[in-house]
Amino acid sequence: MKDRHVPMPACASCEQEAQKRVCFTKEGLGSKGCPTLIDRELLVEANNEYGVSEIKEFARQSSIQEAECYANRNQRPYIMQPTKTRIVEVCEFAQRMGYRRLGLAFCIGLAREASIVEEIFRVHGFEVVSVVCKAGRTPKEEIGIKDEEKIYQGTDEAMCNPIYQAKLLNHKGTEFNVVLGLCVGHDSLFFKYAQAPITVLGVKDRVTGHNPMAAIYLSESYYRKIKRAEF
Repeated sequence: MKDRHVPMPACASCEQEAQKRVCFTKEGLGSKGCPTLIDRELLVEANNEYGVSEIKEFARQSSIQEAECYANRNQRPYIMQPTKTRIVEVCEFAQRMGYRRLGLAFCIGLAREASIVEEIFRVHGFEVVSVVCKAGRTPKEEIGIKDEEKIYQGTDEAMCNPIYQAKLLNHKGTEFNVVLGLCVGHDSLFFKYAQAPITVLGVKDRVTGHNPMAAIYLSESYYRKIKRAEF
């Protein structure tokens, strides 16, 4: 295997303080496997992709959008003051890019939320193509699901069909796709088959009211069981 003796990147377990890391500051340090210090050839290869005009513009507008989510950046000393929600960011970025037709791929469990999101997008001048996960009503049996593997056993249960969602949005020529609450795995298939760029507005977490970070924030206290192999 190529580079089998080179340490794997492990940024998540970096021993350096966040603002003292070499990826953050020129004088910073890196831990074992630091991709900023090791994979220089691959970094050059990646950076060359920004030479493509449309990729460069997408990245440029993304960076501008990132900065404009903070207020009073001219103040010194500067203290971060975030001001914009995710839904506002999505609208603003799509406007920056000149997109007019947005795709909304959502879970049927978040149908009410999807209707609100669609309304917000339309208020901001976008044309919206929205597709629910159950569109097409394809039986789960078509992918080999047994009755005991269904949610509602003994019923004609439709499968989630992220490939159909993606192909419908491709067919309708969406310029920017927004994912809302697709299941783990189903979202991956949507990412694989959708042609337009994708952003995620919200992800499904049935236990935390679709706030998956809650389990992470509570992993040292009320939800520490998550750190056990058997959950």
